[in-house]
This record gives sequence, structure tokens and C-alpha cells, in this order.
Amino acid sequence: MGGRIVAVCTSEKKGMRKKNIGEGILKPDHGLEGDAHAGDWHRQVSLLALESIEKMRAKGLDVNPGDFAENLTTEGLVLVDLPVGTKLRIGSKALGEVTQIGKVCHDRCAIYYQAGDCVMPREGIFIKVLRGGPVKVGDTVELA
Repeated sequence: MGGRIVAVCTSEKKGMRKKNIGEGILKPDHGLEGDAHAGDWHRQVSLLALESIEKMRAKGLDVNPGDFAENLTTEGLVLVDLPVGTKLRIGSKALGEVTQIGKVCHDRCAIYYQAGDCVMPREGIFIKVLRGGPVKVGDTVELA
């Protein structure tokens, strides 16, 4: 059971849409190099399925990978069904562990106001990076 990466996204500030930079470096115990959410905590890297973004498109929203502030947009893997503790191989070298499914948004973020809704709290997942490595569009994401 696996999927693939369709976008690798970063932003300079939290709560902002992210830009697809196409490739990056996952750093152990840190996250995606150059991203505002990286650091020593349990939500180092966020993942959202393209299938979730397509649900928002079906509601008439003009949204794309990165618009929900996810770092990695995936396709072909039902992220929200992966239990906490699941390990994921990302690309040729990196290994991540699911630490959280969804999140509570206490305030409506910029994404909510820009997009009219935010699917990330319901369907996004978070991982910590156990083993680093490069990640790029087209890489596989598989259960380890």
C-alpha cells in the first residue's frame, strides 16, 4: 500500500499557504528544511492527500497543493486511516512516524478565510522525521 508525492511545499510563516518548491530535504528531528513548522516538536511535517484537496475543489473552491499549509501533498494513500505510530518511507531514504491525525483549529486561520474552508484539521496528518533524506515530486510514500 503506497502513494506518491505530488507537491513539496514550504512557507516562511505559520498559518500561511505554502508554495510548491518541488523538492526539499527532510531533516531528522526537525522537519522540512526551510519551513516555518519545522522544529523540535511532534508536528514537524504535515501531509495532506490530493484526494482531500479535490473534495474542496468539488465544492467550487480554487485550491491547489500547498493551499492548506501542508508540506507534502500525496496521492494514492488514505492518510487519515493511518494510526498514530505508523512509519512511512518517503523517497529513497527518509523515514517518518505519524504523530497526530488532524488538529484542532482554535482560530480560523488565513487559509480558512482565503479558501472558505480548511480540510487540514479533518484530514491532514503530522509526522516526525526519524531518518532524513531528500524528497521530491514523484517520490513514493509507503508503509515501512
